Amino acid sequence: MSKEWQERLQYWAPYAVTPLLVLAVLPAMGLTAWVTLTVAGLTMGMMLFLVASGLTLIFGLMEVLNFAHAAFVTVGAYVTVSVLRPLGGWTADPSLTLNLAALLVALVAAAAASGALGYVFERIIIRQVYGAPLRQILITIGALTVIEQLVIVVWGPEAIPLPKPASLRGSIFLGASSIETYRLFALFVGLAVAAAMHLVLTRTRIGLVVRAGVEDREMVQALGYRIRRVFVGVFIAGTALAGMGGMMWGQYQTLVTSQIGDGMIILVFIILIIGGLGSVGGCFIGAILVGLTSNYVGFLAPKLALGSNILLMALILLWRPRGLFPVAGH
Repeated sequence: MSKEWQERLQYWAPYAVTPLLVLAVLPAMGLTAWVTLTVAGLTMGMMLFLVASGLTLIFGLMEVLNFAHAAFVTVGAYVTVSVLRPLGGWTADPSLTLNLAALLVALVAAAAASGALGYVFERIIIRQVYGAPLRQILITIGALTVIEQLVIVVWGPEAIPLPKPASLRGSIFLGASSIETYRLFALFVGLAVAAAMHLVLTRTRIGLVVRAGVEDREMVQALGYRIRRVFVGVFIAGTALAGMGGMMWGQYQTLVTSQIGDGMIILVFIILIIGGLGSVGGCFIGAILVGLTSNYVGFLAPKLALGSNILLMALILLWRPRGLFPVAGH
């Protein structure tokens, strides 16, 4: 094989992992279960992507290990509860239009609340620990505990039900395969956010600055851009995405607790490592792989479900030690 073909194979190989996984499990589970679990895995992946994409942007540009990211997921979920309570008439109505309007209001409110908290968090805490990874880990873990306790003070210690809107509670059938309506809605929202992020990062000046900053921060500063302002903007955007993920995940679980973010954050860090630290595209592929693996293994070998994504991460790192789509400098 020529050197040119080897380079092409190396470039395209990471893109082939997902379709190969999807096709490999088909004979083991049959078409009906395969369709249902594939859609469920894609939906789970999109919700995880909302959370992971914000964290990968923050790490990629700012090199900040923010273990408090789970807290912004939790805040987004609880803000959703507070917003949808007075809109109970909209969510209980069988009208799809009213249901979607209520969810849109909740989605915007969750993003705004988490983004605003992210701004305060960056100014007061993160700004003090730039360039100090150990201090970042310690202080963000402490901040996570504090924010979760404040959530309990505001909303109480008990789990809060968050029922799905009336028109999104049922299922539809693709042949013999049953697919929850809400999963299709979550899949659409995740894909829409991913497409919007792609357009912003590839077609706008601020996106160019962010991508250039991930690759070479010093160059961006030399061109006259105020990298600190970019830091703040990225941190707000990243925490707002976490809030959106919390809204979608809380609605999916139909129950909100103060640990709802903790349950996602381990998978989020696995996604970051699989995709390549700082790579939004890698984060997207990694989230889909994690979602699919969780659902496939949970069906085929339930006893292995808890460790399936750790095994997936280990296999990918043995193949590509810096992740599927490594970013220069990380």
